[in-house]
Amino acid sequence: MWNMNDITHLEYKSQYVYHIVFDDGTERDIDFSPYLKRGKVFQPLATPAFFQQARIEGGTIAWPNGVDIAPETLYEQCKHVSAERELSDKT
Repeated sequence: MWNMNDITHLEYKSQYVYHIVFDDGTERDIDFSPYLKRGKVFQPLATPAFFQQARIEGGTIAWPNGVDIAPETLYEQCKHVSAERELSDKT
């Protein structure tokens, strides 16, 4: 279950990647390029200059055209990768 964690830090890294940090310290680089194929509302993000205009709004990442990604979706991506790393470290 999601604990209502908010993004507190957002840093553009490269192409379609942002480093995001949540209020509990969970963090990860997220590649947003898969979202570019999810319909017309995401098409402006394909322009690098527009993609780089992301900001934190309502505890999640958002762009000037109103596009945002649910924070629980991003948090789960971060936690999933963290769990995979823990498993690989143990083997």
